[in-house]
Amino acid sequence: MTEAVNQPLKSSPIMPPTRIEIDHRAAKTGAERHPEKAHRPDNPIQRKPAWIRVKAPTHPVYLETRALMREKKLVTVCEEAACPNIGECWSQRHATMMIMGETCTRACSFCNVATGIPKPLDTDEPRRVAEAVASLGLRHVVITSVDRDDLADGGAAHFAETIRAIRAAAPGTTIEVLTPDFLRKDGALEVVVAARPDVFNHNLETVPALYPSIRPGARYYHSLRLLDRVKQLDPSIFTKSGIMVGLGEKRIEVLQVMDDLRSAEVDFLTIGQYLQPSVKHAAVDRFVTPDEFEDYAQAARGKGFLLVSATPLTRSSYHADRDFAALSAARNAQLAAKA
Repeated sequence: MTEAVNQPLKSSPIMPPTRIEIDHRAAKTGAERHPEKAHRPDNPIQRKPAWIRVKAPTHPVYLETRALMREKKLVTVCEEAACPNIGECWSQRHATMMIMGETCTRACSFCNVATGIPKPLDTDEPRRVAEAVASLGLRHVVITSVDRDDLADGGAAHFAETIRAIRAAAPGTTIEVLTPDFLRKDGALEVVVAARPDVFNHNLETVPALYPSIRPGARYYHSLRLLDRVKQLDPSIFTKSGIMVGLGEKRIEVLQVMDDLRSAEVDFLTIGQYLQPSVKHAAVDRFVTPDEFEDYAQAARGKGFLLVSATPLTRSSYHADRDFAALSAARNAQLAAKA
């Protein structure tokens, strides 16, 4: 996700967490958190195999990172999406900021982020995000968001303002954005690209055949065109996309997604195991084995991606700091080979 300079955090005193503080999402669960899913039949949650079980977070730096997020009144996708890597990442002061609130206007069947009518944009949020990045001493930060279909520009200007605020507060920090698809938001993508993030990430999430059930509010080929357009606007920006497996996709479909992404000149591909957030979410079709993930990784490297991360616990912003360094090195090697 992100890499921090080894320095103490400037935050409020650390207190032992209460049960509610450990998971602040506990106040918004079930029908209240996902009202559009309340009528759906339950999908029993399968027991996870040993290779994707993680320990509960207990490291003191985890508590420091959490305290800073609360102090700055910031939302993180680490918590909202119930990321299994939160213990590891926050213990290294790595947090992926989620801007524009904690309520999404979409209703994807895989996602744990709350859905409904969002609050108005907080115009002070970019400043607080930038202050948190500076306090954490991050070398690389990932900024993502909920979908904001209610906004005329889908939140593009808010993304751009957040990028500019981070540049001012932490000029040495490289910035990765993980954006919505800006569907039917003409000119929105151009606003974000003009702010010049170092990495532009937009996830395809799954194969085209599963979009109607898994990502019904999105359009596969629109997302592909979005990534392709970034490269047309600014070829220097790294592009990145990711998918989940274990939803019922076929191997040949995953390989076709790889080809589609390479046609859009996407540099970096992530592939991770889908984990079912609740009984009302899409069911896990199967747990893909580590050997199968390695097979996908080898196939993707053979198709020309500069970088590939394919493991059961891979997530879009997992180890993003190391990945950015690897991306830069791979591009430099590629340019040197052409010289």
